Amino acid sequence: MHYIRAFEVGRNPTSSKYEMHVRFRTLKNGPAIRNRLRLPHPVKTDLRICVIAPPDSKAAAEARAQGASLVGEDEIFAQVKDGIINFDRCICYLDSLQKLNKAGLGKVLGPKRLMPSTKTGTVVSNVAAVGAMVRDMVSGSEYRERDAVVRLAIGQLGFTPEAMQTNIKTFMDSVKKDIARLVGPTKEIHEVVLSSTNSPGFTLNGEFKGANSVAPRELSGPL
Repeated sequence: MHYIRAFEVGRNPTSSKYEMHVRFRTLKNGPAIRNRLRLPHPVKTDLRICVIAPPDSKAAAEARAQGASLVGEDEIFAQVKDGIINFDRCICYLDSLQKLNKAGLGKVLGPKRLMPSTKTGTVVSNVAAVGAMVRDMVSGSEYRERDAVVRLAIGQLGFTPEAMQTNIKTFMDSVKKDIARLVGPTKEIHEVVLSSTNSPGFTLNGEFKGANSVAPRELSGPL
């Protein structure tokens, strides 16, 4: 963190983020891991959440309260048909599912993996579930293996060493569980790298910690 923060001097500590890169030893065409989790210290994302629900319903009110950026039915359907997709995730309240299917948006949202479905768990049947899913998407983190590497924003630059340590442990525990659940060829963690928006990567192998290392309390204040 001491080295990385040196590369971020003068930058807004809330706009720059720490990033984790986990590299695997794995077969080229072997199974890939994909998951989402809620970190103990969430990293604010810019995900725009759309909730298909009757505009005046309790589900719609709960979605707005939890941070959904777009809530409704007909207006959203019209925008999508016009090619305007101002969201990154889409949830559908069960009461609106039939109306969503009649709108015929599958051809537009399907290829973008935005079409809500019971199979992907993005169709929810009660108000509490709508709120919980929106809250999880807003503060949750999603990761997916690409080219034998998983990347995740693990913290903001102003996070304390203790907060970073907790987030990193939570993420690594989740990745190890994902590996254990895989069926088929084995996958092993080869290297774990920490970087930031504007810094190079540093391997988390202990080489940067020594007798003259900066104490954690000195990294807990302003940049």
